[in-house]
Amino acid sequence: MPVRVDQMMQLLCHVSQEKGMTAAVKHSGRGALLAGATAFVGGLVGGPPGIAVGGALGGLLGAWMTSGQFKPVPQILMELPPAEQQKLFDEAIAIVRNLDWTDIAQLTALVMGSGHLQQQLAGVVINYLTRELSAEIKYGE
Repeated sequence: MPVRVDQMMQLLCHVSQEKGMTAAVKHSGRGALLAGATAFVGGLVGGPPGIAVGGALGGLLGAWMTSGQFKPVPQILMELPPAEQQKLFDEAIAIVRNLDWTDIAQLTALVMGSGHLQQQLAGVVINYLTRELSAEIKYGE
């Protein structure tokens, strides 16, 4: 029986929850925009020295804003747009395609009973989050 994308997302959420995975998605674009905007305002207010001061303050503020915003990986996975979920599904299904299972409940039991399968699926999630979202992953709660 074929597995649907939403069912695979639930399985990946279950695996990542078991591993206690959290991730911080880096918003470097926001930080850069903030640094540029404060440098611009600093330049308008203080001339060339204002650009330096505004850029430095904006850079620090941008770095502070974009660091340490860890969220549970299951939450991140469920918030992904359908096209991104499909990408993740395509990678994960390659691991479980050749297993002998009839429905998602049996597949979940197979995966959760095998540390090796859990590790492989967790690896798919980690690779996706770091490659596509530039996320930093943490384990444990």
